[in-house]
Amino acid sequence: MQVVAEAADGREAVRLAKELQPDIVIMDIGMPLLNGIEATSQIVRENERIGVIIMSMYTDESYIVRALDAGARGYLLKDNADEDIERAIRSVVIGRPFFSPSIAHALLDDYLRLMRERRIQDSYDLLTDREREVLQLLAEGKSNKESATILNLSPYTIETHRQNLMQKLGLHNTAEIVLYAVRKAIIPA
Repeated sequence: MQVVAEAADGREAVRLAKELQPDIVIMDIGMPLLNGIEATSQIVRENERIGVIIMSMYTDESYIVRALDAGARGYLLKDNADEDIERAIRSVVIGRPFFSPSIAHALLDDYLRLMRERRIQDSYDLLTDREREVLQLLAEGKSNKESATILNLSPYTIETHRQNLMQKLGLHNTAEIVLYAVRKAIIPA
């Protein structure tokens, strides 16, 4: 591993990511001039190959969902960063998401509580085998195009499967797909 640059603010992080094209960007959520979530969105929009890992002190699920919606593939808590950073980098560089263990546990606890409150039964069994494959690939951070190549399908077919699985599972965006997959142990936390 080699550190190729360090940015003092979000705008500089976006500029350096565009210029240097690193494999991984470690992004603080609270950056001056452009917050880490918006900087992540711009970096990923420019080059979806770059894996962004958000570092934050916030454990609130809304921050995690916003970070994932922006395209982040990992979420580390600053108080555990020393222990988790290498594992996070190694996970994200091979296309797998990474969450600090306490975040993964909190998400699972929230999910289970919500399931009990709503008396919801597991709808995962409603998915076809192909929808399950698409769910896993999308949760691993693959784009529709990448998923289509892996499954030897058209991007349009992948999008159709994506819409169907989201409807069956009551999900609304990519962040919810990733959280669902982590909660269901479809992908590692």
